[in-house]
This record gives sequence, structure tokens and C-alpha cells, in this order.
Amino acid sequence: MPEDLLYQIALTLIPNIGPVQAKILLQHCEAEEIFHAKKSFLEKIEGVGEVRANNIKAFTDFSKAEEEIYFIEKYKIKPLFISDKDYPQRLLNCYDSPTLLYYKGPADLNAAKIVAIIGTRTHTDYGKQVTEKLIKDLSEQNVTVISGLAFGIDAIAHKAAIKNDLPTVGVLAHGLDQIYPSEHAGLAKDMIKHSGGLLTEFRSKTKPDKHNFPTRNRIVAGISDATIVIETGIKGGSMITVELANGYNKDVFAIPGRITDHKNAGCNYLIKNNKAILLTDAKELIETLGWEEKARKSAARKQKELFIELSADEKIVVSILKEKESVPIDEINIKSGLSSSAVAAAILSLELQNAVLSLPGKLYQLA
Repeated sequence: MPEDLLYQIALTLIPNIGPVQAKILLQHCEAEEIFHAKKSFLEKIEGVGEVRANNIKAFTDFSKAEEEIYFIEKYKIKPLFISDKDYPQRLLNCYDSPTLLYYKGPADLNAAKIVAIIGTRTHTDYGKQVTEKLIKDLSEQNVTVISGLAFGIDAIAHKAAIKNDLPTVGVLAHGLDQIYPSEHAGLAKDMIKHSGGLLTEFRSKTKPDKHNFPTRNRIVAGISDATIVIETGIKGGSMITVELANGYNKDVFAIPGRITDHKNAGCNYLIKNNKAILLTDAKELIETLGWEEKARKSAARKQKELFIELSADEKIVVSILKEKESVPIDEINIKSGLSSSAVAAAILSLELQNAVLSLPGKLYQLA
């Protein structure tokens, strides 16, 4: 277990230091350094201020962090700190990305294709059929399916993914010491057994309180390439997830339903108000997300790499750019471990070889 895990967990325990403030602090120093920094330094950081600086300096109770490390080690939980390479990289594009996640399972949280499938807890036969058919038709795409392990559409999505040999991850609104609802304990085990997983930002002994679910929903929205709503009323968790996904500039799709059925009222509302793209089959999803085009580009890129001699620094930059569609220069500097001048030189060389493209906003992507 990393030596600094104690401080990483403790960072999530400080009053008034949420994900946004933690991210700001981590731009200035490592987790352990935050606790040893001078108050005068901390309070000058924009977004921290005097009150939060006082809270940091007053924090001395590391016992809960120690308890969590014991739990993690005993049950082989994988902690994912925001700076870890295995941390879900899509979440880094969310302003309120979780500081620390707890993960159990073999599924790749940075898989090439990830979709969230969500909906009502009280589904209809139509909703069940649509969910199962959609996932079956996506099986050739090797998609990872994300949902919330709830009754209804969530559970149907998880089960359909298992049936079609697709990894599926449940994002929980509580700690990994329990499963809610308890009726899904067997399903949770099956998900892990069949290359899936369970993910949460909540420590063990955290109960599935009502206010935890919207917090959980932002991970569902942020970790996915797109969110698909099968059935939902006008109000509820699915609608909250959609608003979050829209706020993160993620694609949202909704399955249309009968105008007389209140369980489809939410989906019809989202489509009518341009908050979601109307979806009727898997082919539309694949085309809209450009998965086939990306596959062709990836093949062409691999062919191009055979003819390019890369330096050690260039290989590091290319490996970072392979992780997602486009990467900001600051992220490249942090992840590479190289000096900013070495990164700039590597990128320039790659641009001259037509291997990297420069985009507005100091973003870079593989050509």
C-alpha cells in the first residue's frame, strides 16, 4: 500500500474540503505536503482561504484513514487517487472529479468504449426488452457498461452485460462493505466474477443515505462516453444524472416511449427539449459516437507509427495522448514526469513528423 495513502484518505476527511478544493490544493503540492504546509501558504491559494486553511491545520484525527487502510488491505480493495495512472481519466475532465475512489474488480475503468445505461426502478416490459436488445447489439463493440446497481433498468443492464460477455461496473452510493439493495449481493459478485467491478468514492461504513445518490450519479455521468436513458419519469435520479452529463458536455441519448406512459415521460421530455439525442438502435449510437471512425484512425495511426522513429521522450508523450481523444498541455507535463521544455521539444518534433495535432486551448491529439 502506498505510504502516502494515509494522507490521501485524510484529505477527503477535512471539513469543507470537497473534490473541487482538493483538486486546487493538489495543483500546488502533494497530499502529505498539504498537511505540513504553513497556514499562510494555504490561505493564499485561490479557492481555499482562511477558514479552509484553519480546517486543514486543525485536522489531527488520522484514525479513520488508518481504519480504511486496514479495510482496503483486508478485502483487497484498490484505492484510486486522482493522480494515479489507473484513475478513470474521463473523470479528470469533470470540475468536481472525486479525489479518491475505492474499486473492486478487474474491469478497465479506462476502457476505449464506456457507456452508462440508466432508468427507472419500476421498469416496464418494453424497457427491459429495449435494454437487453441494445446491450446485445453493442456486444461486438466490446463496450463497458456502467450503471448504479439499483432495481429496474440498472440491474437489467448489468445482467444483460454479463449475459453478452461485456464488463459491467456498478457505481455505489455507499462503502464497499455492503451492497444496496441487499437483494443484489449475488449480482454484484457475478459482475466481479465476469470481468466487471464495483466503484465508489465513499469509505466503508458509509450508509446509502439519500443525499449520496446524486453524488454517486456524477461519477456515472463522468466516467462514461455517453449516458443512455431507457425509461424514466420527469423526476428522479436518472434526470439528475442527465443534467450532470450535460454539464460535463457528455453525449446523452434517450429511448422514446409512448406519450401516454408516465414511465417514458422523462425520456420524451429530454428529447423534446434537446437535452438528449433520440436513440432507437445500437447502430445510431455507434455512428454518433464515431466509434467505427475512431477504429479506422487507430489502425492508420498504428501503421504510421511503424515508420516513425520515436525518442524516449516522444514515446512518453505519445503514450499519454493515446489515453483519450485530446489532452491539455498541463496534463501532459504532469503525467510525463518530464520538464516543460522537454515536453515542448517532444511535441514540436512529433508535430513536424505529422504524428501530433495542436488544437485550440493548448490541447493535443494524435494525428
